[in-house]
Amino acid sequence: MGKETTYTKAFDELQQIVEEMENSQINVDDLDVKIKRASELLKICRDKLYKTEKSVQKALDEISNYQ
Repeated sequence: MGKETTYTKAFDELQQIVEEMENSQINVDDLDVKIKRASELLKICRDKLYKTEKSVQKALDEISNYQ
């Protein structure tokens, strides 16, 4: 597999898909592919947010332990 998709890239691509859907720019033949890709992008974003939240919480816990 290639380089890991960053949160920003995943979010930007997701926004593009939503915009295409809102503007009816996606034909029926491509809709299934776009919906599946949107689902993958949402999972990437959710996973990255979860990992970031855990990392921040760990850092905050370490800081509070020094006081």
